[in-house]
Amino acid sequence: MQTAVFSELFPLFNAASPETVEWLLSITVEHEYPADRAILMEDAWGNAVYFVESGWVKVRRHAGEDFSTLAILGRGDFFGEMAILDESPRSTDVVALSSVKLLSISAQRFIQTLFRDSQLHHRMLQLMVRRLRQTNFRFQLRHQPPAIKLANTLVSLGESYGLPSEHGTEIYNIPFRDLADVSDITLDETAKIMEKLHSKGWIRVSPSSQAIYLVNMRQLAHLAGKMQ
Repeated sequence: MQTAVFSELFPLFNAASPETVEWLLSITVEHEYPADRAILMEDAWGNAVYFVESGWVKVRRHAGEDFSTLAILGRGDFFGEMAILDESPRSTDVVALSSVKLLSISAQRFIQTLFRDSQLHHRMLQLMVRRLRQTNFRFQLRHQPPAIKLANTLVSLGESYGLPSEHGTEIYNIPFRDLADVSDITLDETAKIMEKLHSKGWIRVSPSSQAIYLVNMRQLAHLAGKMQ
């Protein structure tokens, strides 16, 4: 992968110097996982930072005998950055939703690079603050109607990872169970709302192509913005 492509694919490296990007490219390790394969188990956190080159993953936590999905990440995003700075035990796993290609950088080398390139360090802090703001916003939505919560999830996924297509903004056909968890609503509510959005023509679910098409992002964003 060329340095320009690498910087364009991963927003984290937009501000990094060409020398830093070239160095990072030389030390990355490539990984490929099929759908449903565990990428990181709770005892493996802290060894490296992972970057999603293609595909979709979910971060989940143990909830008794079951799991609950905390976040869904797509192309251009990364995970594992918090664990390299915090040695406390983890209770979360990362699992491939689709087939996925990842790049990893060892924790030690990544930290060294952050200290060498102040612009990269600053960009890292910006993205971590943005994630914190997103978490706070989700907390503000906790008393909102289920349709607003789910619309916010769909719009956020579309804006962060969606690809333009003739049918609208394309995201992965994320299982309703995971959409429900991330949106903090029930599975039944998710199924009913998705059916209603489909009947309105705002979304289109295509299991054959493993895609959800956000046909009318404007209406979805309008629904998502109806906070009471």
